[in-house]
Parts: sequence; C-alpha cells; structure tokens
Amino acid sequence: MIEMNGALLAYDDTGDGSPVVLLHAGIADRRMWRHQIDALATRHRVIALDLRGYGESELPAVPFAHHDDVAGLLDALGIDRAALVGCSFGGAVAVDTALAHPGRVSALALLGAAVSGNEWSEEANGLWETLVGEVDPEDFAATAAGEVRFWVIGPRRRPEDVDPDLVAFATEMDQRALAAELALSAVDVAELEPPAIGRLGELRVPVLVTAGAADVPDIVRLADRIAAEVPGAVRLPDVPDAAHLLPLERPAPVNAALLDFLP
Repeated sequence: MIEMNGALLAYDDTGDGSPVVLLHAGIADRRMWRHQIDALATRHRVIALDLRGYGESELPAVPFAHHDDVAGLLDALGIDRAALVGCSFGGAVAVDTALAHPGRVSALALLGAAVSGNEWSEEANGLWETLVGEVDPEDFAATAAGEVRFWVIGPRRRPEDVDPDLVAFATEMDQRALAAELALSAVDVAELEPPAIGRLGELRVPVLVTAGAADVPDIVRLADRIAAEVPGAVRLPDVPDAAHLLPLERPAPVNAALLDFLP
C-alpha cells in the first residue's frame, strides 16, 4: 500500500528493469494480471495497481482523477516514465494519463481498451438487451452475472464455450468492482477535459492495440479507431477465442506481444 492524495492505494511491485504499470478493467481488479506479472518481470519492473476504490485500494470522499493517481504513483515510487498497459477501463485511464501527463508515459499497450468520451452504439445496447435484459443494479450478484455474460463470455460465444473457472473468477472480481462503482458514484471523480476520444492524434508515444476476437463489436471497432488515429500505432490481429478480459483468458499471446513491444 502507498498513501497518495489522501488514499491508500494497493499495488504489487515485482522485478527489475524498465517500469511497466498494469491498469485493470472496470469489471476487475489487479488480480486480472496474474498471468502477466511474472512473465513481464523477467525484463521489467512490473507494477500492478488497484485503481482508487477498486480491489484493496481505498476511496476517501475527496475529489480525484484516476489519471492523476497514476502519475502520483510514479512520483511516489520515484519513476520518471513508465509504459502503461491497460485493459478496458484501464486502457481509458492509460490513454488519459498519457494525454494529461505526456512526459510520464513511455509507451501504451491497449488491450480491448475503452476511451474516455466514447459513446456505445445502438448495436451494443441491443446486444445487452438480448444477452442480459433487465437487471436490478442493487443486486450485485445478478448484475455481475449479466456483465460477465456480456463481457467475459461475449456475444459470439455460449457460456459452455468458456472455462468455468474463468467465469467464476471474473464473477467474483466483478461483484467487488460493482461495489466500487457504487461508492465511486458518490465521489467527485474528475474526467479528462476534453476527453480522449477526440484527441487520439495527440499521442506521441509508441502504441500497441489489440482486442479479443470474441469481444463486443464496439470494442473491436474502437481498437481500429485508435490504430487509425494514433500516429504510428501498431494494430495486432484480434486474439482468437478471447473476449474482454483477454490477458486473463489468453495469456500466452498477450505476454508474447507485450514482451516484444514494451521498451
């Protein structure tokens, strides 16, 4: 744990070499990187962070921004610049950090990343209605089951197509994340202004982009947009038979791609 801006943030710090910060999905916490930490630590100092309010990190009722927390973590650890690896919401935080604190980020690896300011399509909303339907947002168990069906299994697969241990682990992480999101809704969380979706062309660091082939189509299209708008971005083929938590579901190709890309 490290105290920063009035909060205790939980993180793992493993290995030596050029620093890499892993930023988890909004339906997860830093445990989703359990297959990446040791693999990357053979060459890098790997820091897996629980974003404020998630996992084991605290959420005091004071205004903050996730991207400022990432920069503050680098300050606290004495790191000038780090590569950021982000999945889903963690990808959005990584991009926001690179735009808000450009001198602190050496590279971005975006895995099924969201982007601040992006709006979901009617197709995505329709898929949610078809796959999940109405759920009581106060029923964390039902909501987590719906989110795991939508994100972790994905619209192109059946539940029986996916490892049940992965589904169980993702469901447990998501129930904790839902509690975090409820608490976050009562706190003043600053957003990047203007948001990143209209500023991708401002990124001036190496960027790697990929997504799971079984993910929601909006995420795959967003990966295409990032690659098209970021100068020099590398768009890897979608990872076969993987949905939104592709680092957890298909670690071998993800680890190989990260080790090849990270400075």
